[in-house]
Amino acid sequence: MQLRILPPFASLLGLVLVLLCAVPANAQLFETKATQAFMIDADTGTVLFAKDPDKPIPPASMAKLMTMEMVFNAIKSKRMTLDDTFVVSENAWRTGGAPSGTSTMFAKLKSAVRVEDLIQGVTVQAANDGCIVLAEGMAGSEANFAAQMTDRARQLGLRKSTFVNSTGLPADGQQTTVRELTMLALHLWRDYPEFFHYYGQPDFTWNKISQKNRNPLIAMGIEADGFVAGASEQAGFGLVGTVSHDGVRVIAALTGLANDRERSEEARKLLEWGSRSFQKTEIFAKDEVVGKAQVFGGAKSDLALKAKGPVDIFLPIANRDKLTARIVYQGPVSAPVQEGQPVGELRVWIGDTLSQQTPLYAAESVKVGTLPQRALDAAKELAVGWLRQKHL
Repeated sequence: MQLRILPPFASLLGLVLVLLCAVPANAQLFETKATQAFMIDADTGTVLFAKDPDKPIPPASMAKLMTMEMVFNAIKSKRMTLDDTFVVSENAWRTGGAPSGTSTMFAKLKSAVRVEDLIQGVTVQAANDGCIVLAEGMAGSEANFAAQMTDRARQLGLRKSTFVNSTGLPADGQQTTVRELTMLALHLWRDYPEFFHYYGQPDFTWNKISQKNRNPLIAMGIEADGFVAGASEQAGFGLVGTVSHDGVRVIAALTGLANDRERSEEARKLLEWGSRSFQKTEIFAKDEVVGKAQVFGGAKSDLALKAKGPVDIFLPIANRDKLTARIVYQGPVSAPVQEGQPVGELRVWIGDTLSQQTPLYAAESVKVGTLPQRALDAAKELAVGWLRQKHL
C-alpha cells in the first residue's frame, strides 16, 4: 500500500496547506469518560469521533433499536399495521411487565394492545413487556424473533451484533458495538422517517400510568430527539442519542459510564460538541483533480485522480491543524489505465480518527509506454521498490 500526500492546489491553497502540512495527531479532539464511543454526521456518515468503537459489549436496552427496526420494517413492508393487536402473554407479563421490576409499560396480562401503543411503550418507556409482546406476536416466540433480529442485523451490515432476546436483558452470547449501534440508529433515522418521531415523544401513558421518556437527553433542551439509554453490569451505563442543531444532525453511541448522571452528562457533552464544532467545506469541486498516482510501464509517469463528485470534508472549527489527508493506493499503477478506473481513495483523519474515505478514479487514460519507457520504469522499480516494501 503506497501513501501519497496530496499536492497543494492554487484555488484552495490555504485550506489544502492546513490539510497537508499537519502531522497525524495522537490525541482526540474531545475527551470523554466513556470507555467506548462513536459519533457520525447523519447526513454524510462522516466519522467525527471514535474511541474503541469495535469492542463487543452487551447491548442492554440499546438492543431495542434492533427490535424497533424489525417492527418498522414489517409495517413499511405491509406485513403488519399500526392497528394490529397482540395479546400480552404470561411470559411477557412476568419477564418484562409489572412483576419483573424492569422498565415496563405495565401492560395488563392477557390484554390486547395495538402495535402503535406497543411502539410507544418501547421507544418512550423502554418497555420490556412491549418488546416481548411484539416479538411473540410477530415470530411466535421471543427466541425465534431474536434469531430473526440477528439475521436482519447481518443484512444491514452489522457483523458483530448478535441478539438473544428482544429486550437487551442480560443473556449469554448477546453483544454489539458502539459503532454498530450508531449505524443502526442512522438506518432508523434515514429509512423510517415516518416512525422516528416516536423516539422524541416526551411521555406516554398506558394503563393509566404516565411515564416520561427514559432517554435523559429528551428533557435537556439540547435539541435531542432520540434514541435510547441502557445499562449493564458488565459494560456500565450507555446511550444512543441524536441531536439536530442548525441543520447539522449527529448520532452517537457511548458506554462504560459509572452511573446515570455521568451517562447523561457525557452524552450531552459529546453530542453538543459534535453538532457545533465542525464546518462542512468543499475542498474539491466535481471533476477537479485531487492528486496523482505513479504509473508503471505507461506512456506517462503519473495519472491524475478525481472523485465521482465534489469532495466535502468536516473541518474542526477550532482545531484545523488536527486534520490530515492522504491519497492511498496500491502502486505504482500498471498501464494501461482506463479513464474512470478505480485507483485508490482519499483518506481524511481528524486527530487519530479516520473520518472519511472517498474513492478516487482515473481522470484520464494512460496507454502502455514504449519499450524504453517500460525499461526505465522497471529499472526504477528494481532500485526503489524494496524501499516501499520495507516501509510498509
